[in-house]
Amino acid sequence: MQAEEDILENVVYDTELEIKNAEGLHMRPAMKFVDIANRFDSEINVSNGETNVDGKSIMQISMLAATCGTKLKVRAKGPDALEAINALKELVEEKHFDEPTPKR
Repeated sequence: MQAEEDILENVVYDTELEIKNAEGLHMRPAMKFVDIANRFDSEINVSNGETNVDGKSIMQISMLAATCGTKLKVRAKGPDALEAINALKELVEEKHFDEPTPKR
C-alpha cells in the first residue's frame, strides 16, 4: 500500500487556462481561485510565463497581474491533482469567476 500512496503523491497534471473575464484576475476572482485550490491536498503552482507562484496564496496569485486574455500554466502535484486541475479549469474557463466576459 505504501508504494501506491507514494505514486499518488507524485502524480502531476498540467494545463493552460485563459483568463476570459473582462476585469482579469483582480482580488475577487483571485480569492475564488485560492479558495478552490486550498480545497485540495495537492501542491498547485501557477505561472504567467515570467512568474511562478503558489496557487494557494492570495498574495502570490495577485502578483501575476493577469488581465483578460492572459494564459496561465497551472500545475498540480499530489493525490488529487486531476480533481484540482478540473475544478480550477471550470472556475476560470467555464464560469469565468462568475463575472462578465468582454462584450464583442
